[in-house]
Amino acid sequence: MSDRAPRLRVVIVGFGPVGARLCEELLPAVRSGLIELTVVGAEEDAPYNRVLVAEMAVERADAASITLHDPQASVDAGVRVQLGTRVIGIDRVSRAVELSTGESVPFDRLVLATGARANVPTLAGIDRPAFDLSALSRSGSDAIAADPVLPAGVTVLRDLADAERVRAAVGERSRIIVLGAGVLGLELALLAAGAGAEVSVVHHGPTPMPRSLDRGSGIVLARALRAGGVTVYAHSRAEAVAFRADDGRTRTFDALVTADGNYVRGDLLVLSCGVGARAELATLAGLRTAAGIVVDAQLRSWTDEHIFAIGDCAHIVERTAEAESMSRLPGAPSGLIGPGWRQAEWLGRELTAEASGITLSAAAPTERDPVVMLKADEIDVTAVGDVDVDVWDSPLPDEPTPHRHVAEWADPQHGRYLKLVTRDGILEAFACVGMPRTGAELTLLYDRRGELPADRSLLLRLEGADDGAIASADAFAPTATVCWCNGVTVQRIEDSVAAGSGTVACLGQDTRAGTGCGGCKPRLAELIDRFASAGEAAPA
Repeated sequence: MSDRAPRLRVVIVGFGPVGARLCEELLPAVRSGLIELTVVGAEEDAPYNRVLVAEMAVERADAASITLHDPQASVDAGVRVQLGTRVIGIDRVSRAVELSTGESVPFDRLVLATGARANVPTLAGIDRPAFDLSALSRSGSDAIAADPVLPAGVTVLRDLADAERVRAAVGERSRIIVLGAGVLGLELALLAAGAGAEVSVVHHGPTPMPRSLDRGSGIVLARALRAGGVTVYAHSRAEAVAFRADDGRTRTFDALVTADGNYVRGDLLVLSCGVGARAELATLAGLRTAAGIVVDAQLRSWTDEHIFAIGDCAHIVERTAEAESMSRLPGAPSGLIGPGWRQAEWLGRELTAEASGITLSAAAPTERDPVVMLKADEIDVTAVGDVDVDVWDSPLPDEPTPHRHVAEWADPQHGRYLKLVTRDGILEAFACVGMPRTGAELTLLYDRRGELPADRSLLLRLEGADDGAIASADAFAPTATVCWCNGVTVQRIEDSVAAGSGTVACLGQDTRAGTGCGGCKPRLAELIDRFASAGEAAPA
């Protein structure tokens, strides 16, 4: 008989970008026999980047270019991969998950990477599903990992089938209405308008991207949207959806009706109203949930120490006696791909260490406010932190503690705006519209917690012809971060270019840079040119 300890049985539920990254992190332990890994994914497709689905809808990307992981590589390493299969129940007593095929799979550690689904707003004419315990108990397993059925002519934009519906509408130059003015909705609107579709954006706030931008930057962005061919309906709260019956039987979307009297006609309504965690499996299993599956700093469920959650479904809250007594917990899942990947990498190391008999004490990485980037032709928006503070909110002479300082510059005629919020000279938040070089510099300073120049106006010159004279050397420092989603540095890019990566796509395959939100791709192209030129100039 062998004295070797039994393999740690790990089951990952969800094979999206975050679940796939965890799977990749565990492959060495699978190959060495430390871990027995099963991955269950509800979709039949290989894991792909949902953030870039809008680019597929306008044929700027295809399925191959946004695919993140080859399931066959995991199978070859010894992973059991079940695609097109749902987990419909968790037996916490026997530690097993029940599959939609009727099979039961045992686990020692269960990782929920179920992601998020698109929110369906409350609109007359569209059924809005509920995912509380009472509703789930009535629906049973049918509600787990399932998406609501929307009327003809109404869609969300989360998966490949959604992208195909939008692609068909764009190809026919249809009238597309985007409900919601967040980053993903605006990117889709601009891409579709650029491809020839007639596009409208309807939102109930005064300006777009209200969670990231202040009034000034929002106004400049709204003007840029209109200049980009997008009709914007601000201050318009959607109330109902009107339908037509083209063949006398099938209801098809006809118009969006708003509280202020607008009747916005269209051929396709795209709901871009945020996302909500897919936590129904956890809810039915008796795990504590809030905005997502509640986990501690080690990504472990408050309710069951054998269960973890990562990515868009994980609501991280420090577990204290005070927090446990709260009926409403603070915070929410980040909703961004970068934090989910970092959680997957950390948990992969933890599970591998556990399988090896090693105890690691560090907690999962703590995330700062994420940098939000709007990627579109001729429109560049970068923002982070709370910029909704008045520019005249200045410190009093006798204030005993450091106070935040605000600087603002606007040139609406040319679509430019900049707002900086600093504390003790360190950048705390900013919003930058129409100034890509300044936005890139500020992102580097924010990432490195660098101090801004005493004369803030120097940053404005980055957009001028003489920008090279005053651009920060940190932009090309070896340790400077280029891809924030994957934590890829300038040095890693230089090494990859030297090894033969001559395109952004090649860099992505080699380093993962640019495979997240895609906001760093222009910077990657710049670095390729810089390092390729340097290599050609080097003496033989």
